[in-house]
Amino acid sequence: MHADRHCMSAWTGRTDPEADSARWHQRIRALNEASEPGLALLGFACDEGVRRNHGRVGAAGAPQSVRKALANLAWHRQAPAYDAGDVTCEDGDLEAAQARLGRNVCALLDAGHLPVVIGGGHEVAFGSWSGLAEHLSGNPAPQIGIVNFDAHFDLRDPAHVHSSGTPFAQIAEQCAARGWPFRYACLGVSRASNTRALFSRAAELNVLVREDREIREATLESIGAELDAFAAGCDALYLTIDIDVLPACEAPGVSAPAARGVRLELLEPLIERLKASGKLRLADLAEINPEYDIDNRTAKVAARLIHLLSL
Repeated sequence: MHADRHCMSAWTGRTDPEADSARWHQRIRALNEASEPGLALLGFACDEGVRRNHGRVGAAGAPQSVRKALANLAWHRQAPAYDAGDVTCEDGDLEAAQARLGRNVCALLDAGHLPVVIGGGHEVAFGSWSGLAEHLSGNPAPQIGIVNFDAHFDLRDPAHVHSSGTPFAQIAEQCAARGWPFRYACLGVSRASNTRALFSRAAELNVLVREDREIREATLESIGAELDAFAAGCDALYLTIDIDVLPACEAPGVSAPAARGVRLELLEPLIERLKASGKLRLADLAEINPEYDIDNRTAKVAARLIHLLSL
């Protein structure tokens, strides 16, 4: 695989004198052909899809911002972790950037790694999924389950323009063209931020939907059981986390801050259940926008989520 640029300069931080006190910046390594399987971070430094969707651009700076926030976190992994560099978007050519991302993700999967892609706008999802689809393309009609924690369905009609608002509609089209099932769960949806047409589209596609207001302490177990059942019907899981699913106070640095959102303490147990399924093959984080962050809050939340996925 070959990313557009390598980004090891972000991995600096505190070094503690005590034994067994390593932090991420001391353990992460640049990926190479001989790297044994581990967690592989891959940046998608692109917000062309956000621009096309008339959102607040700035998410192209997210991969480096999140690396810097992750660098100083405590290291608790047993297996290795790698930085696989960044895929960039040149001259506004989103489709070429997504294709390169897909090739990189496929190469990581072929080498036995767990790719964690740091976006970028949510247009990252089409590139991420394309890589997983290519990796599994030898299987007859693979059952790929997509779990999206997001305030938005991102099911806008892609016939007009491909953007950060269309990736799951594009994936649905690709699945239909290949004769594959489209299995999509979207949790944290804001009714105020999605039109009736989008809710209708989700119903047509048989999407598992849970709105932001439905996800509470009292419902965590039942929603977790729904996710368990969803995962049981899949061969592989792709987890995609749009950071704008969180309340604006927890994640101010996004294109579209959430007036309500779903708190991190409610998301984490659901993510842990997906990990526990043993079927998670790919994850990405989208819409972190350092241009609008406050005290690196959003980057720190994203880093914590990567840390959770790494345990």
